[in-house]
Amino acid sequence: MSNKKAFTLIEVLISIALVGLILPPLYKLITLMNDSNNQIYNYVKKQSKESKIINTLYLDILSSDGNISINQDDFDRICIKQTNNSLYGTPYSKVCWVVLKEKNKLVRIEGTNYNLPLNLEDKVHIDSAFENIELFDIYRNKKDVLVILKKLHQNPITFAIYGINKPIKKKKRKKEKKNSTSIKIDK
Repeated sequence: MSNKKAFTLIEVLISIALVGLILPPLYKLITLMNDSNNQIYNYVKKQSKESKIINTLYLDILSSDGNISINQDDFDRICIKQTNNSLYGTPYSKVCWVVLKEKNKLVRIEGTNYNLPLNLEDKVHIDSAFENIELFDIYRNKKDVLVILKKLHQNPITFAIYGINKPIKKKKRKKEKKNSTSIKIDK
């Protein structure tokens, strides 16, 4: 007998069979982990987008001049006459957040001088924020703004902004009548 250390054919076949039994469950585990990671990634990406949208709405209101109009009619909306929060580098933008009837879609409209409904000549940027909006309410008292936003089958998102001053109304100055002074010269 020789003292060579080597595997016999039976030992090699047994180890191949064991590897064959272990690899399929490991492959399934790796596939499950990949799917789980993809779902987590998509969830985080979606939450990040939603967070950016809410942050933009928050900054639009916070950076406003206080001239905010809130309408709750056919198209729920908030219009901010002038805000320093521009996504397109426009100084003193007018921004409106409107819920459209199509898919109850919340959109952000940014421009300088436009009225709703928009005309073809209006130069604005329109960004889609959310679809399937169930509730978009904004309440304002003297200095505070409360925003409630709820998407279908999700928990509501609420936030409040304190200390938003209403714009100071400029008082119209009365035109002073120029009094003409006549000088009488006595002779």
